[in-house]
This record gives sequence, structure tokens and C-alpha cells, in this order.
Amino acid sequence: MSTVPPQLRELAKRLLASELSRPTSFPGSPCCAMLVCERFKECLSRLGGLSGFRSLLSRALALARAEADSLDTAVVLEDGSMSGIGPAGQAVPQAEEALVANLLNLLVTFIGEPLTRQLVRDSWPDVPGLASAVAPENFNGEQNER
Repeated sequence: MSTVPPQLRELAKRLLASELSRPTSFPGSPCCAMLVCERFKECLSRLGGLSGFRSLLSRALALARAEADSLDTAVVLEDGSMSGIGPAGQAVPQAEEALVANLLNLLVTFIGEPLTRQLVRDSWPDVPGLASAVAPENFNGEQNER
């Protein structure tokens, strides 16, 4: 059973959809979850180093495996990238959502909602409507205190 709040699942879907609609420079057309994780790797490696990002992604993957059997062959590589997601590199949408949602949930747990919101906004500045999706009142089900 997942402990990821519905708001983070919805945000994961939006991030995945934004990567699906964008042309990629990665060889072999990786799945959208890998592209989302690559964007997070860029910013999170500056905060906690590559090994910190790998640890976070490995934990998110372990949690997501409980929701999606198609992630059983997925591994986090030394450089923080991933391989083995889904048959022939194609992940099942529910597996991708589970991975990204668990990564977001871990970020909220370890660095808090405000910094997680800022990382999402900084990493996806061109996604329409994303700013309102990560507003405090919508982000993790908590009301914005003023």
C-alpha cells in the first residue's frame, strides 16, 4: 500500500506528461520517468552530491517496486541514471508514476515541502500550470498559512 499523498501522485503525472511532450536528446528514447529523474539528478546532485541522489533514487525505486512489478529489473547505476525499466526499456505508466511519486514523497520527507516545490519549479519552468500545482495549498494537502 502506497503512502504517497494524492497531490504528489498528480504532480508526478504532470511531470511525466511534460517529459512525454518534449523532444529528447537521450539516445534510445528512455521512458519519461528516467527523464524526470535526470532533471532531478541535475539539481539534487548539487545539494547532496551524486551519491546522495543515487541513495534517494534507489529508495524511491524500492518503494515503487511494491506498487509495480515491472520495476523488478530496474537498477540505479553509478552515474545516477537508471536501466532495466520495463520490457525493452518501456515502462508501464503506473510504474513510472509510482517511481516519480515516491521520489517526490521522499524529497518532501527529507528536505521539506517548500524546497521540493522550488526544485520542481526550477526544473520545469516552462510547464503551463505547474506553478499552481505546486502552490502550498495544493502541494501536499496542507493549507497555505498566512
